[in-house]
Amino acid sequence: MDWEIRNTDKFRYHTYLKEILKPIIDDIGDLDWLVSGLDYIAFTDANLSINFEEDHFILSNEQFMQLLDIDIQFLFGVFLSIPSNIKIHVDTDHLPYADLNKLVWKKGNFQHPDAKIELICFDSSSTIVKFKNESLSMKFHKYFEEALELK
Repeated sequence: MDWEIRNTDKFRYHTYLKEILKPIIDDIGDLDWLVSGLDYIAFTDANLSINFEEDHFILSNEQFMQLLDIDIQFLFGVFLSIPSNIKIHVDTDHLPYADLNKLVWKKGNFQHPDAKIELICFDSSSTIVKFKNESLSMKFHKYFEEALELK
């Protein structure tokens, strides 16, 4: 199932990754992440070896977990989780994106065929979370009861 969070008191701002992933953090240890289309505000200086000026990048699970500990608000962007045992193929002519992409609101639409979870930061006012795994989706929604199901 796919969810949109517009209003919640469980995090300070959209999309605060550490809080968004809180209910499923123990279930994502075997995933790498394809990240693209980022626009963000960093509230603290971070010493990460990630070049946020790139159009896209791939983070190992370890690098992604480091990102969770940084105080960053993502205004726009897409985070796609892909099992670590799958080589991530990136079509640089068709990178995942959020801004002006009507398909992010479409239920079941994933921007990469191997993605298991898709986190979409939309205009710093909505967070869209899509799951291919039903039990993870239900675990997420149990914590974020205020999340609205995408139609």
